[in-house]
Amino acid sequence: MEGNNGHSSSKSLERVLSRKAVQAGSSVPCKIWATGFLCGVCIMYLFGVALPPLRVPQNRSVYPPLRRAILWNFTLTEHDGVAATGESASAQEKIEERKRNYHATEARIVQLYNAWSSMLHTTSDEVLKSSDLPWPPHLDDCKLNVERNKRFDSYGDNGTFPHWTLWKGSLGLELLNQKYSENANQYRQYPPWIVGSDEENYPLTRRVQRDIWIHQHPPNCSDPSLRFLVADWESLPGFGIGAQLAGMAGLLAIAIKEKRILVTNYYNRADHNGCHGASRSSWSCYFFVETSSDCRKQAFELMQRKASWAEGSVKVKENYTSKQIWVGRIPRMWGEPWKYLQPTTEINGRLITNHRKMDRRWWIAQATRYLMRFPTEYMCGLLNVARHSAFGLEAAKLVLESIQNDSPKVGTTRTKSDIERLVWSDHKPYIPRPLVSMHVRMGDKACEMSVVGFEEYMELAGNLRRRFPSLKNIWLSTEMQEVVEKTKLYSDWNFYFTNVARQGGNITMALYEASLGRETSTNYPLVNFMMATEADFFVGALGSTWCYLIDGMRNTGGKVMSGYLSVNKDRFW
Repeated sequence: MEGNNGHSSSKSLERVLSRKAVQAGSSVPCKIWATGFLCGVCIMYLFGVALPPLRVPQNRSVYPPLRRAILWNFTLTEHDGVAATGESASAQEKIEERKRNYHATEARIVQLYNAWSSMLHTTSDEVLKSSDLPWPPHLDDCKLNVERNKRFDSYGDNGTFPHWTLWKGSLGLELLNQKYSENANQYRQYPPWIVGSDEENYPLTRRVQRDIWIHQHPPNCSDPSLRFLVADWESLPGFGIGAQLAGMAGLLAIAIKEKRILVTNYYNRADHNGCHGASRSSWSCYFFVETSSDCRKQAFELMQRKASWAEGSVKVKENYTSKQIWVGRIPRMWGEPWKYLQPTTEINGRLITNHRKMDRRWWIAQATRYLMRFPTEYMCGLLNVARHSAFGLEAAKLVLESIQNDSPKVGTTRTKSDIERLVWSDHKPYIPRPLVSMHVRMGDKACEMSVVGFEEYMELAGNLRRRFPSLKNIWLSTEMQEVVEKTKLYSDWNFYFTNVARQGGNITMALYEASLGRETSTNYPLVNFMMATEADFFVGALGSTWCYLIDGMRNTGGKVMSGYLSVNKDRFW
């Protein structure tokens, strides 16, 4: 009945309008006007009544050139002033033109993405200048970063303290170099790898990082009074990267308490073909070494002398018990700052006020931050590959929209301005923000803690979005293929993750890592770790050592007030 009533109503409307048109006059202009008006009404009726209402997918990470959506927009905005007799043809032409433009835009985006892909491992300013391509905003200039960070991580030619000025990055090195170094005082400067103020980090973070660096970098490594602790990284089966970092944090604490310089030695996870030369089997494949090359050389020379062992000038990890390494006393040279540390961790909807072993939590965060203070060119390249795979197409679309040119080649060979070179160069690479990092730990972790399903992690992400409605991007790290498959159920979120084989069952982590090979099983977790430290928010499991370390890195990286949402309700550190 509704259909018949609607049809008769339209007939009545047409008859009324026809009579009005006849009354208006029989002149040619009036007839044309009337005909056009009637056609317009019919078209509006067709789309408003005859066709079902349009439902556009929301928060999809795809372009939505729906034919009906385009036609609907056209009928609402384009019909004024168009002759009725040519309206249908004109609408079709517009549709076809927009389709052609859409496909051309897509092709240009892919073209630029592929051009960036071909030079992923050579992304430096000079290479991009010669190629005439616009700079990829999601990639770092790894070579420039390493060159700059080496200057921050070593004494000057005359033995002067590194230029840790009040100004960040290249600006502090180049413009204020001479002016500031005249009155430089190492105890009034703070290291450049700490982001944010004291209030945005764990208590005393900037001071502690400065003091650790000074302890680990004596001006004269040949000083006979210096003593060393040389330690291999843990390599027992079942020890993940998280456990290795926690163990090395304990050894750094021992070295500081005994006034020794920590020198890390064999790192089994870097014993692969991706790490070349001296960096093979060394932490220096991924991050800057913990002390200078001169001190490392001196420590290894002392190990060759019997007198050095007898005098205690050098010790190794085996000189200490497991208890001393893993649960030993934390250095007290900064007092007890953990006593006024306020956690920003939420569990079961409540903000907790205290962690067990707050001193250890604070110290492991400081040690991990120091050991990972500067990524190497190799690690920077791994992060570039991951960001390009995840965000490259989005970045290409943004760049092309900003330049509005027919070709990706936009003549970028011009010389960079000072503000680009000295100020903007210190900005972090593009990632879609706001971004929440989510580490879903399942599998054999059930023997250590209570594991929960992916749904509970997403429930916490939903809580975040209720407070921050623009949040729709998740960087997901997990070893379980089941979790990746479940992301398809959450179409209103954009998920990003590394392209790596994942577990299909509950095999042990050791067997899973062995199936990936040493290089892949080391590279992709470190990429996920670093991406988690850069995300705006974090959802994880408090009982996981990996999440525990990520939280520590974030709380020494200016993200204390971002908080930590944990699915664990039964295990407290």
